[in-house]
Amino acid sequence: MKPETLAIHAGNLYKVSTNDVTPPINLSTTFLRDEDGGYSGGHMYSRVSNPNRSALENALSELEKGVEACAFSSGNTAGMAVFQALKPGSHIIAPDDMYWGFKKQLQTIFKDTLEIDFIDLTNLDNIAKFIKKNTVLIWIETPSNPLLKITDIAGVSKIAKENNLILACDSTFASPCLQNPIDFGADIVMHSSTKYIGGHSDVLGGVLITAEKNEFWEKIRNIQQVGGAVPSPFDCFLLIRSIKTLAYRMRGHCTNGLALALHLEKHPAIERVYYPGLITHPQYDIAKRQMNGYGGMLSVLVKGGSDEARKVVNKVKVFAQATSLGGVESLIEHRASVEGPDTKTPQNLIRISVGLEHIDDLIADLDQALAG
Repeated sequence: MKPETLAIHAGNLYKVSTNDVTPPINLSTTFLRDEDGGYSGGHMYSRVSNPNRSALENALSELEKGVEACAFSSGNTAGMAVFQALKPGSHIIAPDDMYWGFKKQLQTIFKDTLEIDFIDLTNLDNIAKFIKKNTVLIWIETPSNPLLKITDIAGVSKIAKENNLILACDSTFASPCLQNPIDFGADIVMHSSTKYIGGHSDVLGGVLITAEKNEFWEKIRNIQQVGGAVPSPFDCFLLIRSIKTLAYRMRGHCTNGLALALHLEKHPAIERVYYPGLITHPQYDIAKRQMNGYGGMLSVLVKGGSDEARKVVNKVKVFAQATSLGGVESLIEHRASVEGPDTKTPQNLIRISVGLEHIDDLIADLDQALAG
C-alpha cells in the first residue's frame, strides 16, 4: 500500500468491543490475566506495552518499511537507547554537524564509556580512515541540522556492511514520507516524532525502526521496556491521529519550502541558502536519488553577522521565533544562540521551519524583516 493509505490504516491495530473506527485511548496501566496466568489480550503492564503504543509502533514500522518499531518519550531518549545498547569501549563514527542534543549526549553522558569521532560523512572516501577495531556503529543524519547536508545512505551502508558495522540514520528532517533509509541499507531509522510525525507542536516523542530483529534490536527493546522512557497512551493517540495527515502535510511543507528557498536565494540581504531541493546544493543529486521531496527545513546566512541575523528573527510577524520544527506553523530561530557558546554553527545563520501558511504571506513577512 502507498504511504497515504498506510498512514490512515496501519494504526488501527486492534478491535474493541464498541467497534470504534478510531482507536480509543487505553489509560489502564495494568491488564487482566486469564485463568492460566497468561495475558490473552497481549498486554501485561503499560510500561512494557500498551494498545495505543503498539498501534503507533505498527504504523511507523509500516511507513518506514521496517519489521518493528520502539516508541519513546522523546527523540533524545530514542537516540540515547541506541547508544545505551552499545558495549562500553565501543567506537562510534558520527557526523561533524550532528544534532547538538545527540552530540552533547555523546560528549557528556557517554564520554567515559564510548569513543566518538565526529567527521564529515558527506565525504565517503574519508570514512574508512576512522574505522577502528572497536568501531561498531556509524550514525548518519540526513538532511542534517542545521546545515541541511545530505549523506549518501547507500554509500555509507556499503562501507558499514563491508566492515560489519551497524548503520543508524536520523531521518527526522525528511519524515517517513520523503525518505526511507532502510530501502538504502540502513539498519535502524530514528525520528523525533515531536517534529513532522506529530506535526502540530503539541506532543513529545521519538521512535526507532529496525530493518531486522536481531540481538542488538533486542537490547534496544529491553532498554525501552525496562528503562521505561515510553510515551503515554494519549501521546501515542495524538501521534497516530497526526500520522493520518502526514503525507498531505509533507506535500505542503515541500511546496512552501522550495518556493521560499528559491525566493531567498535571490534576495540581496541573503548570503547563502541551505536547502537540498536547490540545484546549487552540493549534494542535490544525492538528495534527488534518495528523497521523494525536499521538506520544509532550510537555513540561510544573512549578510553581516550575529546582530543582523538576530534583527531578522526579532522583526518577523507571521513566523514564530521558537525552537523545534515540523509543525503547521512556521518557526524561525537564530540557531547559534540555541546551541550555546561551543557551537560551530555560523553566527549569521537563521534556521527556518516552513509551515503550511500561504507562501505569499511567508515571503512578505521575511521580506519586511530583511528590509533592515
